[in-house]
Amino acid sequence: MYRLNIDSSQFELTKEDIDKLDVISTDHKLHLIDGNASVKAELLDIDLDSKVVTLSIDGKQHTVVIEDKLDILIDELGFTAEANVVIKDIKAPMPGLVLEIMVKEGDQVEKDSQLLILEAMKMENVLKCPGDGIVKEISIAKGDAVEKGQLLISLD
Repeated sequence: MYRLNIDSSQFELTKEDIDKLDVISTDHKLHLIDGNASVKAELLDIDLDSKVVTLSIDGKQHTVVIEDKLDILIDELGFTAEANVVIKDIKAPMPGLVLEIMVKEGDQVEKDSQLLILEAMKMENVLKCPGDGIVKEISIAKGDAVEKGQLLISLD
C-alpha cells in the first residue's frame, strides 16, 4: 500500500494498481497510461530521503509526497516525524530567481503562509512556511539568482 499526497489531494495505491500502469521513461520525462488515460510528465526534482518528487504536468508544477506502509502506520499511530522536527532554515529547493519576498524580518508567520516566489524553469513557485515562527533573517533580495540548497530565510 502506498499513499500519494499530491498538492492538497491524497490517493492510495496498491502494488496491483501500480503494476497496471504503463510507464515509459526517457530523459526525466514520463509517459503514463492508465486504461484510456494518458499523462505526460517531466521529473523536475526528486528527494529520496524525504520521498518527495516534483513533477511538471501540462506546464503546472506538482509536489508528490510518497508514503509507504511504514509511513502510513506511523501516521495512524500519531508518531509522525514532522511533529518533532522544527525547520528553522528555508533553503532554495532548486536554482532560480527571487521574484518577490512577501515577509520581512521580525514578521510572525504561520504554517503554510507564503514567504517568497522563486522563478525556476519559467515557472513561478511559491515557497511556504513549514511551521509557525518569526522571520529572523532574510538572506536574499528581490532579483537575486539563487542556487539549489542556498539559505533564503531563517526562522526563530
